[in-house]
Amino acid sequence: MKQFDLEEERIKQEITKLGAKLVLIQLPEGLKPEGPRLAKIVEKTDALPIVSADPCYGACDLATVEAESLGAGLIIHYGHAKLLKYERVPTVYVEARATIKIDDAVEKALPLLEEWHRIGLATTIQHVQTLDNVKEILLHAEKTVIIGDAGRVNYPGQVIGCDYSNARSIAKDVEAFLFVAGGRFHALGVALSTSKPTIVADPYEKRAYSVDEEARKILKQRWASVEEAKKAKTFAVVVGLKPGQKRLEEALGIKEKLGKSGKTVHLFAVRDIIPETLMNFPTVDAYVNTACPRISLDDASKFRKPVLTMNETLVVVGELSWEELCKKGLFES
Repeated sequence: MKQFDLEEERIKQEITKLGAKLVLIQLPEGLKPEGPRLAKIVEKTDALPIVSADPCYGACDLATVEAESLGAGLIIHYGHAKLLKYERVPTVYVEARATIKIDDAVEKALPLLEEWHRIGLATTIQHVQTLDNVKEILLHAEKTVIIGDAGRVNYPGQVIGCDYSNARSIAKDVEAFLFVAGGRFHALGVALSTSKPTIVADPYEKRAYSVDEEARKILKQRWASVEEAKKAKTFAVVVGLKPGQKRLEEALGIKEKLGKSGKTVHLFAVRDIIPETLMNFPTVDAYVNTACPRISLDDASKFRKPVLTMNETLVVVGELSWEELCKKGLFES
């Protein structure tokens, strides 16, 4: 996969340095096809490679339990930057930086940014190394460019699926955002977290487009879910079991707030929040998701009952108005 630097020599060096005999390779869906080839590279170090075939949604979804079960001495985690402060199993993070050129897509974004002067930049870990180049292109187009560095993620301008603090930190200072990366997932997060127009420069498809209309549709869907949840009598607060998604204290706080509002509340623990799992509890009217907040937003149509973020639940209990929620962000803490 020539579009990404998979750091094959580095992983061999890390395995040798740690003396790992069994290595678990964890990849996001887009890099899964590289699993067998990477396993052959690991074999050259005389270590036994095992490729995790389970889905991987981010650095919060580290395969710690799986590695411990297999007796792995090392996890090689691809596609994300380090997120957890501590790992029970030694872990090497390979960020899989993109090697693809971004200039064409950024140039195509310029006409879509024409009406705004102050532009915020955001991207994923794969493209953080391109932001200086993107900034130069925008400066040449006589734009003022601002890149957030809120310190909650690893690099200036970087966003992850549940953390847009870099973008939010500069939202009041910009008129619009340019998001440089492939796909809509993170770009929608920027739009929803900042309430600013957001243009995508996609270097893989070599095109540019706005996600604003899609963000507006999501807001309407979320409003409808919140309104439906207000009528619910029985809630389940879901505690995620993935290493970076376990928020038990927050779940207990939400449970207390709902209880004081006269709701019957249960605590559920689950590793993967999927419709098939939640359908097993017909007496529950609505759910609060304290794990990955994007499940509530991006998979909403798959669930038969409301699955709220923690911030949305504050609207249900009367601590926030809908307008205040939109300013605060649907899932930002």
